[in-house]
Amino acid sequence: MQAGLFREMRCELGEGALWDGTHLWFFDITGCMLYRLDPEGKTLESWEGGQMASAAARTSTGALLIATETGLMLFDPDTHAGDTLCPLEADNPATRSNDGRADRQGGFWIGTMGKQGEHEAGALYRWYRGALRCLRRGLTTPNAICFSPDGRCAYFADTRLATIYRWLLGPEGWPIGAPEVFHVVDDPTARPDGAVTDESGALWVALWGGSRVIRIGTNGLAREQVTLPVSRPTCPALTPDGRLFVTSARQGLDAGTLETEPLAGSIFTARLPIGALPEPEVIL
Repeated sequence: MQAGLFREMRCELGEGALWDGTHLWFFDITGCMLYRLDPEGKTLESWEGGQMASAAARTSTGALLIATETGLMLFDPDTHAGDTLCPLEADNPATRSNDGRADRQGGFWIGTMGKQGEHEAGALYRWYRGALRCLRRGLTTPNAICFSPDGRCAYFADTRLATIYRWLLGPEGWPIGAPEVFHVVDDPTARPDGAVTDESGALWVALWGGSRVIRIGTNGLAREQVTLPVSRPTCPALTPDGRLFVTSARQGLDAGTLETEPLAGSIFTARLPIGALPEPEVIL
């Protein structure tokens, strides 16, 4: 299956795709921009944040929860007002937020990483009912954060290791024991980036450097894929009626490669035979 162009963009590091039920939200991390697109891809709204931001979630109040370079922020799309919810490694100027997603219990998971990709400079956090707790340190590039439809499992990757992990969760969404290896990407040119689960529990994972999104079943095996005309897809979003959206990046591509990939940094879409549950709301 081949993804088609949804909206031509020039995002340096497009990321954080989120379908909120009516619109597609996404970021250009290094461009410090937040975007919102209508379902036809015709109306583009944008907000400049003044600092890098990378991931978002719906909330119980209607605001958008956004992970920025230094904290978690509540953003009102109508007034453009942003209020800090809590700091996130704000005392460490060498790191920023990266991939994140709401869990089925009303929490929000977010990873941090070194701005230059420093080895093991990142960590994985969960915000839940008023408190931010660190779940795991020593990660280089945390990515692919997503959750099983029943809320019993969390998934995340360390992109540098090309490895996706599965972590059992308790009733309130806190991890139980240690994570286990779920899938290792065996293509030496590709690394797991963002991910989302469909209603069957399978993961759709964007492969940075791999020009595709792969579907990994609950047994850890990759069977299907959606190919893209760009080498660096970054993050998928999936609607309940089976529409897949994928962000992409231009970051690190030389002039010659950009000539062969004129759509790098754009948003792509494909129609899948399966949809996803609606994105959960973070409880505030």
